[in-house]
Amino acid sequence: MSDQRKWVTMGDVARHAGVGTITVSRALRTPAKVSADTLKKVHKAVAALGYVRDDTAGALSSQRSRIVGALVSTLEQPVFASTIRGLEEGLRQGGLQLLLGSTRYQPDTEARMVSTLLGRRPDALILTSTTHTDETRRLLDNAGLPVVELWELPRDPVFAAVGFSNRAAGRDMVRHLVGSGRDRPAFLRTARASDTRADLREQGYRDALDGRAPRILAVPPHEDDSGPDYGARGLAQVLDRWPDTDALVCVSDALAVGAWCEAMRRGIEIPRRLAITGFGDIDIAGASGIGLTTVRVDGEAIGREAARLTIAATAGAPVQDRIIDLGYTLRVRATG
Repeated sequence: MSDQRKWVTMGDVARHAGVGTITVSRALRTPAKVSADTLKKVHKAVAALGYVRDDTAGALSSQRSRIVGALVSTLEQPVFASTIRGLEEGLRQGGLQLLLGSTRYQPDTEARMVSTLLGRRPDALILTSTTHTDETRRLLDNAGLPVVELWELPRDPVFAAVGFSNRAAGRDMVRHLVGSGRDRPAFLRTARASDTRADLREQGYRDALDGRAPRILAVPPHEDDSGPDYGARGLAQVLDRWPDTDALVCVSDALAVGAWCEAMRRGIEIPRRLAITGFGDIDIAGASGIGLTTVRVDGEAIGREAARLTIAATAGAPVQDRIIDLGYTLRVRATG
């Protein structure tokens, strides 16, 4: 006897309920056309058999899957969680379902995943990257789908973009530090070649130096390390290389938390001896946590706006503004 399982079909439900297949279809798609007694039988059979409706036939006939594919750079950073939440809630209100994947900041991985998603015939794609391989860009252009890029403001989006200026945010943070008397700030990031948001924040750091020599440390990625690991190791290396550093500008809150912990272990007074700043305003960064000076971005609003654009585009409505800047806020707290 084979252990291989098979999908429960509409015919299985019909036989279990003692009705015809067409009746089951009506009960599931247009229940008002079926008697209460028959509807009860069908629902009871569905529950007993664990039947899941197959929407592929309907998608083929209507040429709409009602699925939106989303590829985020990573699922490990809390800053993306709010974006996913806003996106999922907004799409659901429009009758669309989210199919989620992670590229781990790898353009080649994005290319493969875009190809796989397109094979599912999604109604639209959401990407948290604006740097794509030639292959990916060709796939996106040829697909003719609405593609919304998030967390950046590319000059030439595939279709539309929702985000903010990472470069301006990095520049404003360093100007705040310099304005408060910090003359020797260092910039700490991870060494990911394809992390364009980190690149832009680093450019903002350089913009604000006003002739000062840049102090930039990029910690090589390690499979088993998390953001705080990079931050702790990075602070140690920064102080070894530039002992007089008086401010550490971290590319993310996760790195900043690790740097803060390392500073505590070393007995470094924050912010008198060393200011530490982050990016993202995660929960632990707040006043009830470590009081981290950081950049706050409304990730949920980014997700909701992306959902609004997607719903409008898939419905055939005109989309006027295709580059939407939702801005950011500098949150000055105890660490700097």
